[in-house]
Amino acid sequence: MKKIFITILSAALVFMSCQNLEDLNVNTKDPSAVKGETLFSYAQKNVVDQMVGTNVNFNIFRFFTQQWTETTYLDEVNYDIVTRTIPGNHWNTLFRLGLKNLDEATKVLTATPVVLPENSIIRKNKLAEIEIMKVYTWGVLVQTFGNIPYSDALDVTKPTPKYDDAATIYKDLITKLNVAISKLDVSDEGLGAYDNIYQGDASKWLKFANSLKLRMGMVIADYDQPLSKTTVESAVASGVILENADNAALKYMANQPNTNPLYVDLVASGRSDFVPANTLVDAMNALSDPRLPFYMSQVDTSSVANVEKLAYVGGEYGFSNTFSAFSHISKKIQQPTFEGLILDAAETEFLLAEAAERGYSVGGSAEIHYNNGVKASILYWGGSQTSVDAYLATPKVKYTVAASGTTWQQKIGTQAWLALYNRGWEAWQEWVRLDYPVFVAPSTAQSEIPVRLIYPISEQTLNGGAYKAASAAIGGDLVSTKLFFDKH
Repeated sequence: MKKIFITILSAALVFMSCQNLEDLNVNTKDPSAVKGETLFSYAQKNVVDQMVGTNVNFNIFRFFTQQWTETTYLDEVNYDIVTRTIPGNHWNTLFRLGLKNLDEATKVLTATPVVLPENSIIRKNKLAEIEIMKVYTWGVLVQTFGNIPYSDALDVTKPTPKYDDAATIYKDLITKLNVAISKLDVSDEGLGAYDNIYQGDASKWLKFANSLKLRMGMVIADYDQPLSKTTVESAVASGVILENADNAALKYMANQPNTNPLYVDLVASGRSDFVPANTLVDAMNALSDPRLPFYMSQVDTSSVANVEKLAYVGGEYGFSNTFSAFSHISKKIQQPTFEGLILDAAETEFLLAEAAERGYSVGGSAEIHYNNGVKASILYWGGSQTSVDAYLATPKVKYTVAASGTTWQQKIGTQAWLALYNRGWEAWQEWVRLDYPVFVAPSTAQSEIPVRLIYPISEQTLNGGAYKAASAAIGGDLVSTKLFFDKH
């Protein structure tokens, strides 16, 4: 009996020892299973970081619209987009860190049983919010590159995915957005604390989705007017963002790595690479724009004859600029907690102004929406209603198109460009569509101002067959190749 006990005890000790050794192989800081909500949160932050950052390796759209310029290294302001593989970084961030994680979030959430206190409505809202973020991200890629991998893109069994037609993708995205909108139930919440834009507020996600739908409808206005009109009108009928309180903006934190990427690029890096460009500053000075002190600092110009001691002075776009001699990016923008804006009331109102000019039924005149867009922008940045009224009364700002001899494209395009300051990609896209303001490329530029990004070099080397077919289909892999929606 004693021998049996000893044998059993020895076996038990061996079994326990094996268990403990196996436990040591488990990395508790790198879990084998991740919640769908966590995947969404990670993807959301990476997508917004890419859209609002200003690292020259990833996002140089503020240069395309001549809102900012560089001081020392001038490759990017002269449209050199390959030395730092900028297209590849934009592509990879949105595909790999954004869409792939959003896709996995959908799969994980769909496969996970509903557990209290969650209910079926909350689950539906979560999946709808993820889908809306997917549509947003896909839309950015299509508008940036044109034809892209879509139907095969996230399939790991297809390492060389084919490229789909950009217009076909865009129409499918509008369809998917409509489905997601139909599934949102504003009576309950969604992703909650995992959502760093709306904290899962389904009613605000609905406005964001409709505003995104409005934007997408206007993008195709010159390509497919009937679809554009029905898309825009249904979005407006369902409710779009009209107040700054509903803006789609990611909330950043005071400490890295969760600070606004602008803080990392402009402050923590200790670099002095960027200043506001003279193209922007001169235009704002000419209009006595009340947003100037919120966009940039003044500089001492006492050494310059006939110029006030303190003034807003922009660096010459495309050429070397002494950092200390020009206005600087405002302290407001450089705060670590400054929010990352991806869609707002001002943008929505300018889109509605354009829709009204095109004869769409969106309620209100083009002038009303134009004025509302200017107002939303000035108030967002910290201006007063008094400054709004004075600015709108300025002859060159006032929306009397016929009397002023300007077109609605010029009026709306110029004010949208000013309102979309610090939102380089969106400002660039509006310029691509409306062709205003008129920009002049520097004499040292390597190309004309890009209307699209070229495909990543990695696609040429690793997915050559699909790359060649896509390049031929869009008319050549050039920065000057107009995409399907760009008709003017």
